Parts: sequence; structure tokens; C-alpha cells
Amino acid sequence: MSSIPAIVYLDNAATSWPKPEGVARAMSQFLASEAANPGRAGHRMAVAAERMLDRVRQQLTEFIGGTDPHRLIFTMNCTDALNIAFKGLLRAGDHVITTRLEHNSVSRPLQAMADAGFITLTRVGFSAVEGVIDPDDIRRAITPQTRLIALTHASNVMGTIQPAAATGRIARAHGVKFLLDAAQTIGTVPIHVLNDTIDLVAFPGHKSLLGPTGTGGLYLHTTVDLKDLTAFREGGTGGDSSSPLQPRQMPYFLEGGTPNTVGVAGLGAAVEFVQQNIPATTLQHERRLVQQFVDGVRKLSRLTVYGPLGGNAAENRVGTVSFNVEGYSPQELGGILDDSFAIAIRPGLHCSPYAHRVIGTFPDGAVRMSPGPFNTAADVNKLVEALCEIAA
Repeated sequence: MSSIPAIVYLDNAATSWPKPEGVARAMSQFLASEAANPGRAGHRMAVAAERMLDRVRQQLTEFIGGTDPHRLIFTMNCTDALNIAFKGLLRAGDHVITTRLEHNSVSRPLQAMADAGFITLTRVGFSAVEGVIDPDDIRRAITPQTRLIALTHASNVMGTIQPAAATGRIARAHGVKFLLDAAQTIGTVPIHVLNDTIDLVAFPGHKSLLGPTGTGGLYLHTTVDLKDLTAFREGGTGGDSSSPLQPRQMPYFLEGGTPNTVGVAGLGAAVEFVQQNIPATTLQHERRLVQQFVDGVRKLSRLTVYGPLGGNAAENRVGTVSFNVEGYSPQELGGILDDSFAIAIRPGLHCSPYAHRVIGTFPDGAVRMSPGPFNTAADVNKLVEALCEIAA
């Protein structure tokens, strides 16, 4: 029987892997002892499940500098959180500002609402070289009808971190709500709802938080009034069952139906691991690996790296960088790296077609390398050596 080589996993921007050991253990223990429907007034297992949800709500709220854990909504993923936010907050005639860096989780629901004539939409550009937006472009796009600014915290194509705090201050000064898509940052880049003037934060559990898939959240700061929201999903709750409508009580108003309690149990263990290992240290580690990669491929004339390439190319990045090799489509290159070198990367458009149009890689896209906290310099060396062999 032929042996299967150990895979070098460099696709953490899609889903982090491996997970900390405590994640599977917490999920297994919860399934074995507390996996009932949560409910404050139920039997002991129901109460225990509700307490677990409350504990993880508190964890996550503190982690992002929030103030009220009842305003932390558990979701299926970041896409779910964004849809709850957009369809719960926006009203007919509203104007929304977003950017050409956004993931389809932001772009598609907003475009659908614009195509239906429900909202108007403005996408501001970004520097194709530096990979960042100019907050003044956001300021200039604001109109009297602007209700929301939606911004990715870091590009999932280029890895570049966007000026969230500056954007938040502009939004607050103009009476506009600011939503931060933290899909690529929560768990590594500091997020503070108060200090960064954020009204809503959407995030997944399965990326840099190192939790299981099927988990995520939406935090709505107290600047978002409950009376201004519509429930995107209505159904059962662990609270008031007598009302003919979804009870206007957080978190249940936006959290209809049985939550993914098993996943949340694992997410809580993952957040504990992230906190103990200091997110800033993880970010520095991932930046070193990105810098190692960029330095290692500079000599390859057929290889193009997208985004800033100065002396410190990883200075304003998370652990993500995209590239192409002349003569190969991204899909061909990804297949070769997987089949011949056992290296897992992500080819294509990365669900961000507008960004790829700006950097000139549409419609094929690029190859994305995204190390995580468990990757090593040896992993990046293997990728560099493989690319040297392919490009030769």
C-alpha cells in the first residue's frame, strides 16, 4: 500500500486547520452530558446548555470589546451574520456604501437588494498596489440617504488590513451605522467595538477563532436600536412562546430556532485557546511566514505577488497573500501543488470578483497562500521550493 504524504495545509483563510485538541474534546463532552435544547426554565440538561451559550456569549463579547452579551447572536457562519444584519437593518430607499474588496457574503446580498430597487449601493475602490481603501473615499460617498457602511476588516484576496477605526469615526460623525466584516481578522487582529466606533461586527467561528464550521456570530452594539431591526429568521426560542410574533428580546429576537449548541461548545474552547496564546503573537507569526514566502519567491521572474511588496511586505497584512505563475492557470497550479507536492492552497476568485477585477486577475483569479498558527517555516519552505521547481 502506498503511503499518503503528510499534507502542508496553507488554506487557513478559508477554514483553519488543524483545530486545537480542546475543541473536539469540548464538543464530545457536551454531546455526552448536556446536548439538550437550551432553556432557562427547563430540566437540568436544558439549563446547562443555556448556561454554556451564555458563557460563550460573554467570552466573545469581551473578546471584541462589546458591552452587552445579550447582543451577541450565534449564527451559522459569517455569511449568515451578514444577511441577518443587512436584511434586519436596511429599509426601502436606504443607501449603502461598501468596497470593491468585499467577499460575496457582503456583495451578493447588497447587490440583490439594489437590483430589486430596495436600496442604492456605492462601491468605493482601493489601491491595486497597496491593497487598501482611502477613508476619504468613504466620506465623499456619503449622502443624506446613507444608512450603512459595510467594510471588510482585511481582504481575503490580498490580506491587507483596512482602516476600520477611521471608517468608524467617519460613519459616527455622519450618523451612519458601521458594520465590520471580521471574517479574516477575528482571532488575530484586535477588534474593539468602542475604540473602533463599530456598530455591528459579523464573524465566523471556523477561521482565526479556530472553532468548528457551522459557527459564527453577529454583535450589535447598543448604538443599534432594537426597534429599528426586523427579524430575519422567526421561530422557536427558549423564552416566551406565548407571543404570536418573535419576542423582541435579545438575543432571541434574531436567533430563532435551536442554535448549534454542539458547535458553540467547541467554539468556546477555541476562543479560550486563542486568548491563552495571545492573538498578537499569532499575527506576528503569520506575518513572518508571509514575509518568508514573499522573500523566497522574489527571484522568480514568472511569479507575480499581489499587494504591497516593500521591505516589509507583511506589515499591514494578515496571514494571506495571493500570487500567479506565468504559464499556469490558478486551477492548474493548485492542482499541481496538491497532487505532486501535497500542498493545500486555494486557487480561483476567492468569492471576491470585484477585487480580482481591480488587480487584473479576473476571471481566472489567483492562488492564495494563507498560513495559520500551526504552520511552520518548513511548511513555507516546501511551498517556495515547489514553486521554484514549477516555475523553472
